Amino acid sequence: MTTPRGTRRRFLFATTALMGLAGTAGARTIEGLPWTSNEVYPPAEARPGPWLFFTADEGAAIEAIVDRLIPQDDLGPGGKEAGCAVFIDRQLAGPYGRAEGVYMQGPFPPNPLPTQGFQSPLTPAQAYRKGLTGLAAHAARNFGGRKIPQLSAEELDRLLTSLEKREANSPEFNGSEIFDLIFNNTMEGFFADPIYGGNRDMVAWKLIGFPGTRYDYRDVLAKPGMPYGIPPVSLLGRSEWRRPGGRG
Repeated sequence: MTTPRGTRRRFLFATTALMGLAGTAGARTIEGLPWTSNEVYPPAEARPGPWLFFTADEGAAIEAIVDRLIPQDDLGPGGKEAGCAVFIDRQLAGPYGRAEGVYMQGPFPPNPLPTQGFQSPLTPAQAYRKGLTGLAAHAARNFGGRKIPQLSAEELDRLLTSLEKREANSPEFNGSEIFDLIFNNTMEGFFADPIYGGNRDMVAWKLIGFPGTRYDYRDVLAKPGMPYGIPPVSLLGRSEWRRPGGRG
């Protein structure tokens, strides 16, 4: 962890390669505006609301953490306002949380390489539940019995730094594992298509100039070297395109 500005800048540069996680949409003809998004093959849209996976305490802790991983500054909103906690909650309540389609028979190396990804006999949902329980107990032991949302920004940065540096690992609590899960899922939520609950109002795409799911770039390709100034488009389209009462 670094200063808030340094954290955001490092975060943005480190996650450019994850833009492939932002969903893409097939081309379709729009005869008139406004239009109803995703009329033919509608993906499930994650909307703000009650937690689907997290308990109230877990959700509050995740919101506090994502707001330190991506702090609000003059560049834009923080992780909580961008919907990163909602994204993580909805993912854990779905196929990702249950590790559907993932080989789970092992062996699971105790010290996996970064290229090996998450290695555990636990599903992501189980790993979060166990990790957040251990994290709450670890924070209480080291910060006078307080919960994570009660910590100051400086205290929370110190806690996250110790997790990131593997300084909090013990036989009872694998602090680096839960940190890596939260960090990676926060990156995914910040840059994924808004239909999945994060990147609210396409704030991350606007910040880095990513065009989103536009299907036609011929007008841009005809002007090499010119800045791309067209607003981004998500799988839900743009809010001003939608009919009253439509999805999104």
